[in-house]
Amino acid sequence: MIIDGNNLIAGRLASYAAKQALLGNEIDVINSEKILITGSKADVMKKQLHRQDRGHPYKGPFVPKREDKFMRRMIRGMLPHKQPRGIVAYGKVKCHIGVPEELEGKEAITIPKANISKTQTLKYIRLKEVSKLLGRRK
Repeated sequence: MIIDGNNLIAGRLASYAAKQALLGNEIDVINSEKILITGSKADVMKKQLHRQDRGHPYKGPFVPKREDKFMRRMIRGMLPHKQPRGIVAYGKVKCHIGVPEELEGKEAITIPKANISKTQTLKYIRLKEVSKLLGRRK
């Protein structure tokens, strides 16, 4: 199953992908840089910077800065990743920046309930901006 992340809310997309992975489906999320996190830019960045500053630089917890790794970590949070069925499900999840060559001609679905047009909020930030503000190196 290929999911196009363009203009989808991150949490709703992550919960849908986690459920599908637990059912045994292979999940590929494309266009991870276009996924949205709702909330004001200041609040989102405050939370992410707090997560990044927690712990020790050598011992963790390690917070990803790339958009695809960030989204995959978010999906992991919705899986029982310490149990055998969660480990198997997490292995079936892949996230990509843009559209990779092997998935170009294939049909990608979108999740209507996760679209930003279904919410009433006007405050959101793209994962690309979040990763840039967290210090992602190109």
